[in-house]
Amino acid sequence: MKQLLIIVEDDKSLNQGLCKALASENRQVISCQNIRAAREQLALGGAALVLLDINLPDGNGLDFLQELKAASPSLPVIMLTANDTDMDIVEGLEKGADDYITKPFSLSVLRARVNARLRQTADADCRSAQIHENGKFRFDFDHMHFTVNGTAVELSKTEQKLLRLFVENQGNTLSRSFLVDRIWTDGAEYVDENALSVTVKRLRDKLDAQEHIKTVYGIGYKFEWSVQ
Repeated sequence: MKQLLIIVEDDKSLNQGLCKALASENRQVISCQNIRAAREQLALGGAALVLLDINLPDGNGLDFLQELKAASPSLPVIMLTANDTDMDIVEGLEKGADDYITKPFSLSVLRARVNARLRQTADADCRSAQIHENGKFRFDFDHMHFTVNGTAVELSKTEQKLLRLFVENQGNTLSRSFLVDRIWTDGAEYVDENALSVTVKRLRDKLDAQEHIKTVYGIGYKFEWSVQ
């Protein structure tokens, strides 16, 4: 599954250079040139790391940093900015930045820091419990064992991938294109989006989760543990 890296930088040439330098076979890089575009992209879910400038055309990156950390405390954010005084660096770190890199910078050092932060995040995810449960569901992703009200349910590998994405992003709306890209990663050039609709329906039916897996019309789907 590809890691999703979001770059928020208003200098178009620098943004394009960063996208090219940080992309890899296992990593997708999304370019945003302002906070509005970054908010829209983050709302789709699945981000693994944000590379964030401070001086942006529609707001202050430090304010946006606090907004990000309030919504997703575990999402790594690396500041990349020309604001290079000791006071600037301390302020960025105190407001929640996981790292602070000043311009001009070494591209090789930046790449190494991004890779290191993503490795730390992946290691933490591996160490964290892979059992998710509430009163109705128990999903054990270590052993791929799933129960609904104590009764075991058999899920296909595709349904398991979809369920993991839902659970790891519970409460967030995931776009259809994001889900298709993350689930069907076998190199196929074209996947009929109807395949996603069919997989969602089968997962809903098997888990009796019609009220938990919600369709967000025109966008995608959202998973919620609790229902009103």
